[in-house]
Amino acid sequence: MENSGGIQASLSGRYATALFELARDAKSIDTVEASLATVRQALDESADFKALTTSPLIARGAAVKAIEAVAGVLKLDATTAKFLGVLAENRRLAQLPAIIRAFRELTARHRGEITAEVVSAHPLDAAQVDALKQQLHARTGRKVTVDLSVDPSLLGGLVVKIGSQMIDSSIKTRLNSLAHAMKG
Repeated sequence: MENSGGIQASLSGRYATALFELARDAKSIDTVEASLATVRQALDESADFKALTTSPLIARGAAVKAIEAVAGVLKLDATTAKFLGVLAENRRLAQLPAIIRAFRELTARHRGEITAEVVSAHPLDAAQVDALKQQLHARTGRKVTVDLSVDPSLLGGLVVKIGSQMIDSSIKTRLNSLAHAMKG
């Protein structure tokens, strides 16, 4: 098992590493990554799907059946569908967002890329994402993949995290800094 630099330390990291190794051995990393992107989008857009993954009230058997149905509707590849079934069986669906992040980090590292976690106040369109990737590439000298999320409390701007480095250009932070400076 390849050392994943700290990823394996967490439960979600161990699951992500197991899925990555299955995908790598089956030469289906891209397919699994695309399926996980679909799952991530479904988690962001569907309150019902999010509730399925986080509610402790849903019985194990019901969760497994629901995940099988969702996998069919989302047209997920067999490896990802089976993996989600294992998560449901082990009552680990709540770990899904962290597992997806860790999987993306593993795939990026496998390709020699780095991943930037980007939080914006509003969803970014494709042109904005491309421009951001180019700016981050110029700054780091490496190909950058982005893990996007939205936080309306930022008001505007972005928060970008690459490894231990953080770039915070959010209006919320600027206003907080201004308020702190004015208190003197």
